[in-house]
Amino acid sequence: MTDSLKARVRAKLLEQLAGDGGTDAELAEGDDPRLVAIGDDLAALDEASENDPLIDQLATRYWVP
Repeated sequence: MTDSLKARVRAKLLEQLAGDGGTDAELAEGDDPRLVAIGDDLAALDEASENDPLIDQLATRYWVP
């Protein structure tokens, strides 16, 4: 697989947002704990370096191979 783990985790998080009803309006309301958690994880992932252990933690949490 040529994609980095970070890229695969990011794709999975975006897929989760789309699948869980993460429309712009729902995200703006900010009251769905699941969407908030995924958004927070996505923000943390974007700040993480390629070797950050957070990437492995998120990969485990969201079942990313």
